Amino acid sequence: MNPSESFYTEDTRRWLERAVIGLNLCPFAKAVHVKQQIHYALSQARGVNELRDELGTQLRELVKLNPEVRETTLLIVPKVLRDFLDFNDFLAEAEEVLTALDLEGVIQIASFHPDYQFAGTRADDITNFTNRSPYPTLHLIREASIDRAVEAFPDPEVIFETNMNTLEKLGLAGWVALDVGPTLTSESRHEK
Repeated sequence: MNPSESFYTEDTRRWLERAVIGLNLCPFAKAVHVKQQIHYALSQARGVNELRDELGTQLRELVKLNPEVRETTLLIVPKVLRDFLDFNDFLAEAEEVLTALDLEGVIQIASFHPDYQFAGTRADDITNFTNRSPYPTLHLIREASIDRAVEAFPDPEVIFETNMNTLEKLGLAGWVALDVGPTLTSESRHEK
């Protein structure tokens, strides 16, 4: 990664530290962050086919390494899939890559995007910000990690509800104060 591109990784790391860990949106993120077991992979893809190839490479690398070395990977995708609907559509292709590599049940892919929007919400609903990141990002998570997390938190719905409450209390002004990335959807940015 050349120095002019390192800001993508630094923006993502700041988002992780201030929002994901700082707001405790993922109660499991702090431990792997402190142990430096998160791999930040910056995609160079300029198209979906290139991204599929990079995703395959990152998945293979993750499973071949010991979890003590690399527990999880954040694949940061700044140059493609900027439109949330395109990104959302790509998630089906990402699952196809998992299947082709015979990694279903081994790795799970979580998704984050600057314009993330849960079904049934308005674009400006603050609860969407639980999954808003500075750039489109695919989080590659070991299923074994999820299993351990479920043992610690047998009711994951509580985490989801807590996150919604946290963001509703924080509000947009509080999110902006975190200085971690997107505050408006692409539509809103283009209107300004």
